[in-house]
Amino acid sequence: MIPVLNDVLASRRMRTLLLTLLVCCTAACGGDQRNEGPTVVASFYPLAWATENVTGRGVKVVNLTPPGAEPHDVELTPSDVARISDAELVVYVGSGFQPAVEDAVANRAGPSLDVLEDAGDPHVWLDPVAFAGIVQRIASRAEELRLEPDAGAVSHLRSVLRGLDVQYRRGLENCERRVVVTTHAAFGELARRYGLTEISLAGRTPESEPSPRDLERLIAEVGASDATTVFAEPLVSSRVAETVAHEAGVRVATLDPIEGLSQERLDAGENYLSVMRSNLAVLEQALGCRQR
Repeated sequence: MIPVLNDVLASRRMRTLLLTLLVCCTAACGGDQRNEGPTVVASFYPLAWATENVTGRGVKVVNLTPPGAEPHDVELTPSDVARISDAELVVYVGSGFQPAVEDAVANRAGPSLDVLEDAGDPHVWLDPVAFAGIVQRIASRAEELRLEPDAGAVSHLRSVLRGLDVQYRRGLENCERRVVVTTHAAFGELARRYGLTEISLAGRTPESEPSPRDLERLIAEVGASDATTVFAEPLVSSRVAETVAHEAGVRVATLDPIEGLSQERLDAGENYLSVMRSNLAVLEQALGCRQR
């Protein structure tokens, strides 16, 4: 029986279901039943930021991914599963970006919004045009559920994102180089939007490090390109980026995929918009861009 039990417990879906049952039992036995107003759960920082900016004042937005944590690696606690189960709305990115969240969403009865829709690359928030559409979809779903989204805030945020798109178009229009070497394949949507080419050192999750043979291939590819910079990112190790940069004879800089901000950065007033603008400045320098 023990090997069978271990196999069952090793299943993520079964683990999530067991957590859900545990939470339900706890609630039935006299858990905290206070009504603190409607809650919307967002799976990680960019979605939480957008949701907080468009929902009504009485709505509480919960970010499932703690500040400074890598969202790909998030593990749900029983209280996280309870929040997902009880929320008026869950906003998340599908396509395997956060499997534990997707499993919990599948086991809940209430409405959810997968902002990815039919796109293949989950990093859609790094494209300001796509993100403006996501903002509108969050607001529309909130309105359907009578969560009283602020129409003025929605309009303002979409206008700001369109302005950000203009800044990127102008900033990246006239550049000496157009190859961006990144730690993992997070910037494909941004690259497509602004006519850049991304070379990634790993796949769509930062923990998928290249094999030694792949590493040799990447070093050769970076060396053969006109890239002068390999971009590391704040939430994961820069070891691979530094190795490739050293062997290819280029420098290392930081480009933030904005999958999460540390508490220190949040306390300092950084947010999605400020980091996107910082990213643009970093790209302009690395690519040798000039304003016309």
